[in-house]
Amino acid sequence: MRNTFLPFSPPVIGEEEIDEVVDTLKSSWITTGPKTRKFEEEFKTYIGAKEALALNSCTAALHVALVTQGIGSGDEVITTPLTFTATVNVIEHVGAKPVLVDVEEETLNIDPEKIEKAITPKTKAIMAVHYSGHPAEMDKINEIANKYNLHVIEDAAHALPAKYKGRYIGSGDNLTAFSFYATKNLTTAEGGMLTGPDDLIEKARIISLHGMSRDAWKRYSKEGSWYYEVVLPGFKYNMTDIQASLGLHQLNKLAVFQKRRYEIVEKYNSAFKDIDCLEIPSAKKEVEHAWHLYVFRLRLEMLKIDRNRFIEELKNRNIGTSVHFIPIHIHPYYKNKYGFKENDFPVAYNNYLRMISLPLNPGLSDQDVADVIEAVLDVIRLYKK
Repeated sequence: MRNTFLPFSPPVIGEEEIDEVVDTLKSSWITTGPKTRKFEEEFKTYIGAKEALALNSCTAALHVALVTQGIGSGDEVITTPLTFTATVNVIEHVGAKPVLVDVEEETLNIDPEKIEKAITPKTKAIMAVHYSGHPAEMDKINEIANKYNLHVIEDAAHALPAKYKGRYIGSGDNLTAFSFYATKNLTTAEGGMLTGPDDLIEKARIISLHGMSRDAWKRYSKEGSWYYEVVLPGFKYNMTDIQASLGLHQLNKLAVFQKRRYEIVEKYNSAFKDIDCLEIPSAKKEVEHAWHLYVFRLRLEMLKIDRNRFIEELKNRNIGTSVHFIPIHIHPYYKNKYGFKENDFPVAYNNYLRMISLPLNPGLSDQDVADVIEAVLDVIRLYKK
């Protein structure tokens, strides 16, 4: 057993990022400025997006996306119960109603076969979540949306740099929100990006900064003008150049980071594939998984302990883990407001009871990975029926 605790997912920050932040701090511009704009351009180029807008979080990106599409009071937005609460919170923020649809057993992404049954005259959008970095079935989802004249917003918090049928997530016509939180495949500590068509991103840019017709860089740089107009009541969601300083170098390292993630996934899969009381994650042939998370599922009927005890046993062996996610419909706010019951979404709920996310980040050494594998196998040896 290892002697020190292995955190679940610490960020991997190098001297390049630190030097860039110091350079920004020594400059005359630390808020939204030239480095933020450079980060937007380089991110856009990397994934082939039409346009990109850097924001202070993925939550902000999702919120702005809804407002940009004109979704508000009385509307309904279809999404998944197996996601972080931010996905659904923003629907509440705009006064719309979240309509939950169960997930696929294999990928744990929203099940397209169940979406159409949830559509009503009030439905205005589908918010698809690319769970753990595995792209959702976007062709089917877009087809349904086109049939009913619905917007599609993609929650790609986990999905950089995932591909669906050869194209990067975020490179299409749907507004797509990315997260750069500390645990993500690319981090700016806090931060996010919204991608989509030029006209929608231009509108989103105004919404994201007080509804002003000019952002700070345009007003205060040498080329700018002091004059601006407020054209709508917007928000304060801009990214700073300090955050963008991290992002510029993280983006340059993303391919190397992903190579290491794939190596770790292969080691986990090789160790666990023949363990009958474990179900390892998979990737459909038409996708390139971002592998933000490695979520395996326990076959509880073959074990003497439940998922929570399994996590405690790993913690006792100095292995940090997590659970992604506690389903939306069992959180008190949503359960009480909408009268949800645990088995309203049985696939999401039953898989929640048996899932564990293992450490997966490019900073893990081979010994770290070996320690995780050893700990998992040791718990199974002790508690398998």
